[in-house]
Amino acid sequence: MTFVFNPAWLYLLLASIMEVCWNYSLKYTSLDKIKALDWSQFFSNSAGALTVLPAVGYIAFGVGNVFFFSKALTTIPTGTAFAIWMGMALVGIKIVDTLILKEAFQWAQVFYIGCILVGIIGLKRTSG
Repeated sequence: MTFVFNPAWLYLLLASIMEVCWNYSLKYTSLDKIKALDWSQFFSNSAGALTVLPAVGYIAFGVGNVFFFSKALTTIPTGTAFAIWMGMALVGIKIVDTLILKEAFQWAQVFYIGCILVGIIGLKRTSG
């Protein structure tokens, strides 16, 4: 069996990473804080930029997600691409939750994430 590099799989991985980042930028975006900004003083301190940064990330990661996912769909069947994209995003979100945000960890979750990964590998191996 020979390995042939298909950039669509790289695009799908990048779309999944963008989806994870998009979710966290959404989590940390606060429209109330953005509305309360004193825009006349925006450039005088870093508080304004830190308030707007998650919203900017939300837009950038959302556009990147759609861009890379659409590039992956040119080669990978839609159902396969969607399942793998969402599975990788779910795994990525759980990893960030556990390792960075220090949320509760259970071994049963590792088992179920493993099931998702087995499904992703199976879908990739059986797609054309």
